[in-house]
Amino acid sequence: MAVTYAPGLVGALVVGVAFAKGAAWALDVPFIGVNHLEGHLYANKIGAPDFEPPAVVSLVSGGNTMLVHMRDWGDYVTLGTTIDDAVGEAFDKVAKALGLGYPGGPVISRYAAQGNPAAIDFPRALLHSHDLRFSLSGLKTAVVNYINKERQAGRELNYADIAASFQQAVVDVQVAKAKDALKQTGVRTFCLGGGVAANPVLRAAYVELCNRMGVRLVMPPLSSCGDNAGMIALVALDRYAQGKFFDLSADAYAHADLDVAY
Repeated sequence: MAVTYAPGLVGALVVGVAFAKGAAWALDVPFIGVNHLEGHLYANKIGAPDFEPPAVVSLVSGGNTMLVHMRDWGDYVTLGTTIDDAVGEAFDKVAKALGLGYPGGPVISRYAAQGNPAAIDFPRALLHSHDLRFSLSGLKTAVVNYINKERQAGRELNYADIAASFQQAVVDVQVAKAKDALKQTGVRTFCLGGGVAANPVLRAAYVELCNRMGVRLVMPPLSSCGDNAGMIALVALDRYAQGKFFDLSADAYAHADLDVAY
């Protein structure tokens, strides 16, 4: 019986862990805890069963924005992460400022498809920082300020251009950092994970980058980019084979370091 024990919203995790422990006890089967982020790494096997490390992986979701050097299954080094907002969080907040609802990723993507990505010059934070950190807070604030100024001036908002320009600012930084990570590590495979990995413009940009660099690109199917049971089961299968079981006293945690073996 496998379950996500961390990281994430602790209330939801506690419910899942409690149910799984009860089921494992009742069925008298091993109890396996899985790191949610590791699940997103394994999701790449769903679309490419032959996928094997080493690889550089971009994990982009509502709660995470990070580049990971996947040296082997279970052996990960975080190369860089966001110092403030995650990509998915920024999409949600921009969508909210535009009054487009939640979740922000899909709706921003739909509007962006009709807009001009060069219409508004939004900032690209840390683009030239010479490291692999990310920052989305400034971009989010710049977009919200632009929206407020346009409304105060009585001008009608061009939703498509705002969405496209915001999205392009995100993609430009993500791709530039991915390129640097591939150069630094020297690995020849690049992967994606997380809900934002379903963004069509981001996926297309990574296709172009990897073709240009001669690097293999592995992407989860769109249905496997978001949180799903399949990716957790794939991790659990490996942990079962290795005898890495949790005790029934194990708990859920809101935070967990992907670099630390468990």
